[in-house]
Amino acid sequence: MIKARGLTKYYGRRLAIDHLTFEAHKGEIVGFLGPNGAGKTTTMRILTGYMPPSDGDAWVAGYHVVDESLEVRRRVGYLPENVALYDDMTVWDYLRFMGQLRQVPDLDERIAEVLERVNLLERSESFIGSLSRGMRQRVGLAQAILHRPEVLILDEPTMGLDPAQRVEVRDLIREIGQEHTVMLSTHILSEAQELCDRVLIINEGRILAEDTPEELELRLRGAQRVRLQVSGPASAAELQTRLAALPGVLQVHAADAQHLEVELAPDAGRDLRPVLARAVLDAGYDLHEMCTVSLSLEDIFLQLIREEGASDQEAAAAEPSATTEAASSHPASEADEEA
Repeated sequence: MIKARGLTKYYGRRLAIDHLTFEAHKGEIVGFLGPNGAGKTTTMRILTGYMPPSDGDAWVAGYHVVDESLEVRRRVGYLPENVALYDDMTVWDYLRFMGQLRQVPDLDERIAEVLERVNLLERSESFIGSLSRGMRQRVGLAQAILHRPEVLILDEPTMGLDPAQRVEVRDLIREIGQEHTVMLSTHILSEAQELCDRVLIINEGRILAEDTPEELELRLRGAQRVRLQVSGPASAAELQTRLAALPGVLQVHAADAQHLEVELAPDAGRDLRPVLARAVLDAGYDLHEMCTVSLSLEDIFLQLIREEGASDQEAAAAEPSATTEAASSHPASEADEEA
């Protein structure tokens, strides 16, 4: 239902998205996960026909977003980050206006159906300006699904909502996702974990990883963490040093003298918990508790960012700069030296 190939966008000289390639299939809820400024909104604006890409191609419901832009818009429901609502219109009048623009058949019947679905039928005659932020967001969702789109694109749909409103909107998206292909962007990691069938992790305009939340966790579970509760000498520094020296241990963090967290290498290749337990006892400590800490999407995201930064630094160090090469191949003239 959504297909992007080498999607690239420049704002002047600034590269906003860098050759993005991904797909979203029918009936999926796909999360576009990344920090603010990662390129999520830019990508969604291209997919909905709001702006063209600088390079690459994208198709929505089988139609090219540039060459067949009107056909794409007929099949897409879009909830932007800041949805445009008219405060001096009632909820019903606003949806009637939007439905007339989209030439929705049997409009009054469809408006009633949509308002019941988003739990706003009782507020149909309320002015939009009098609604809470959560209700306004539901009005935005109502206009996005009014014309029965095949694809829903939601940009930060829970932005600015309180916890109760966030739960309401998430439940509604989950229900809508049973009938539509949904792509939503978020920088809230727990939201992607709860809502999405598949997650695209994006940073600085590039996709770092793509998989289900469960598979992303499994891929990086090798770099697991083991939490220990111990008792013994007043200071845990000696035990921390002993554990850090064990093969397969990356780091040891001590919260205090009794609580330690051990980070294990992804390629440790075996269960190191018996080795850790033996090392604790050999150091003269009692072991009260040992548990494996599963990685959250937040842990995975931060780890991917660290790996991306490390690979970029290695690539930069491996490539001699153009100025260095130029200086070595072209001796400076007297005028250059004087300058």
